[in-house]
Amino acid sequence: MRHNPTPRLPRGFTLVEVLVALAILAIALAAAMRATSGMIGSAGEMKTRLAAGWVAQNRLAEHLAMRDFPEVGSNTGKADQAGLHFSWREDVSGTPNKNFRRIEIKVFSGEQSDYASAQLIGYLSREN
Repeated sequence: MRHNPTPRLPRGFTLVEVLVALAILAIALAAAMRATSGMIGSAGEMKTRLAAGWVAQNRLAEHLAMRDFPEVGSNTGKADQAGLHFSWREDVSGTPNKNFRRIEIKVFSGEQSDYASAQLIGYLSREN
């Protein structure tokens, strides 16, 4: 007499296999969330730096358009750009050629004055 074994039914995943799969998924999702939050923070910083650069360029362009030849010294002010608030500081210094001025424009985010979001150096000439 032959013994005919009953066919085995396919088994499901074991509890250990499910837990390992969930652990791998959790690690992958945590890494994806960290990368996403880092990119969001970087995008905000880039917006601030870009807008601050525009403020600095606008300040220099204003001097050029007015054909301004400022006195040596510092000047401060405030500006809004792209819905953000900035403060700026211009430091005007002389050059070896008395017909030129060096102007350094630093733009700060909000009221902070320890870290410049943008910096621009330009030269202005005296009109003869």
